[in-house]
Amino acid sequence: MRKRGRTSVIFFLCMAALLTGCGQKSAKEEINSIKIGVTVYDQYDTFVSQLMEHFKVYAREKSEETGIAINIEVYNASASQSAQNSQVEEMLGDGCNVICVNLVDRTEPTTIIDMAENQNVPVIFFNRELVAEDLERWNQLYYVGAKAFESGIMEGEIAADAFRKDPEADKNGDGVFQYVMLEGEAGHQDAIVRTEYAVSTIVDRGIEVEKLTYAIANWNRAQAQTKTAQIINEYGNQIELILSNNDDMALGAIDALKAAEIDREDWPVIVGIDGTDVGLEAVKSGELAGTVYNDGEGQALGMLNLAYALSMGEDISTLEMEEGKYIRLPYQKVMQTDVDEFLK
Repeated sequence: MRKRGRTSVIFFLCMAALLTGCGQKSAKEEINSIKIGVTVYDQYDTFVSQLMEHFKVYAREKSEETGIAINIEVYNASASQSAQNSQVEEMLGDGCNVICVNLVDRTEPTTIIDMAENQNVPVIFFNRELVAEDLERWNQLYYVGAKAFESGIMEGEIAADAFRKDPEADKNGDGVFQYVMLEGEAGHQDAIVRTEYAVSTIVDRGIEVEKLTYAIANWNRAQAQTKTAQIINEYGNQIELILSNNDDMALGAIDALKAAEIDREDWPVIVGIDGTDVGLEAVKSGELAGTVYNDGEGQALGMLNLAYALSMGEDISTLEMEEGKYIRLPYQKVMQTDVDEFLK
């Protein structure tokens, strides 16, 4: 059933009626089922899609473990903040105990926060981190994700190691890494931080770099292919490195290189971030020099455990959280030598 971009996934493992009220119950024994509402900025984002699949699996396992029916409603905001606001309003009206939000616009959470606070329904923001001051506006706001700067550092380390270990990476032999940057959304915090730290880390490793150009491809593989094709036409074999803010855009660059029929040995070094399944396969094949694993599985489990505890009125201090509000999972570098561990 579809409604406003919603797909409904319901796990019934005990005979019970849905809770009719919003918020939390004081006595755990009164609760037979809970409802968790989720809205994602774009269901076609590969990383977000994988994270949600993990979330559903963990919800099913939690239901089996506890005997509590966990009902999940997933909405797709399709990159529209106004649509996402309406979806949250609908979820609140449907009696969700907790709302999980993958923000379209990280700078515009006010409407969602105000609606949730008025209904006394906790909000867990995930993957796209809002401004810290906004998270302090109410004591029932939380964030699950990772620290963006760590991924930028690790991406820079992968690129620097590739340049050091392979003399052929320096195509013109000038000792300078000529690079292209594929960025996510304009003004997006993760895109800015990943870009800045990737480049500064290469420089900190004692390698001189020269920026040829950049392109904003909005985390999207098809857009990245189009933009990279244009860059190839302009710069050709001058490109020695392509840094990408995520795996999908890195794979779009690979698509462009293949479409241009450039021999594999003439490709630039390409590095991604996220460690999606398709990204990991590209590392295994050698098409990507490496990626940075963003633990979507760990984020999904952390978000499910927090949402469950909040819905059941349990003490969340037992969860591993920073400042009582943040659940953060560390990034990990992935190279061809250890990619099989992550593919498992």
